[in-house]
Amino acid sequence: MSQVRTLIILPALNEEKNIGRVVNNIRHMLPTADVLVINDGSTDDTKQVAQAAGAFVLTMPYNVGIGAAVQTGFQFADRHDYDVVIRNDGDGQHQPEGITRLVDTLLQSEHDVVIGSRFIEQAGDYGTPFFRRLGITILRKLLSYITGWHITDPTSGFAAFNQQAIKLFAQVYPHDYPEPEAIVLMHRTGLSMCEIPVTMTAREHGQSSITPIRSAYYMVKVILAILINLLRRAPVVDV
Repeated sequence: MSQVRTLIILPALNEEKNIGRVVNNIRHMLPTADVLVINDGSTDDTKQVAQAAGAFVLTMPYNVGIGAAVQTGFQFADRHDYDVVIRNDGDGQHQPEGITRLVDTLLQSEHDVVIGSRFIEQAGDYGTPFFRRLGITILRKLLSYITGWHITDPTSGFAAFNQQAIKLFAQVYPHDYPEPEAIVLMHRTGLSMCEIPVTMTAREHGQSSITPIRSAYYMVKVILAILINLLRRAPVVDV
C-alpha cells in the first residue's frame, strides 16, 4: 500500500471544530497518503485549521455543494495521477481505521469502487434517525433493482475508488444527490462496486442539516432524479 499513491478527499463546510482532528487522525493512520480538503465556501477558519494540520486545501469561491466539491477532488486526483482516492467526510463521522480496509479491499478485488456500509453489521451504525433510515431503505431497494447489485448503504460518502473510477468521476459526477446517483452512473458505464462494513459515529461538533422533512424531500427528489437519468443516454467517458 505504501507504493500506491493515495489521496483522501475531505469536502468541508464550516468544519473548523472538526477538520483538524479529522486530518490529524487520517495522517496518523496513513502517513504516506495525501489529504485534500475541499473548503466549500466556509465562512469560518476551516481553511486555516486544515492547512495547519497538514492538508492541501482547495477553496471554492462560494458554496458549490457536495457534488461539485467532491468532483473537484476527483479532478485534482486525475490531474496528479493518483492511484486511489478515498472519499471521506470533514465532520469526523467516518473513522480513519476504515480507510485501510477500503483500500485493501479495492486493491485485492476486481472492483472499481468499494463503499463503506454502516448497515452490513449493525454495530457500524451510530443511530441513523428513523425517517432518514426509511429513505435509505427505499433507495437501496430501488438501486438494487436497477443495478442488480446488493446495496445496503446507498447514501454512504465513505468509499475508495481506483483510477478508472477517478477518471469517470473527474468528468461526470452527480451534483445534487451524488452518492445514490453515482451508483447508477457506475452501473451504466460498466464499472463495478462492492460494499464492506465500516463504523460511523455521530459528529462531535455542529449539527447535521438533514431534518425529517428534508429527509422526505431528499428521498422524493433523488428518486425522481434517478428515474429521469435512466431515460437519458449513458455518458461516454474518455478514459
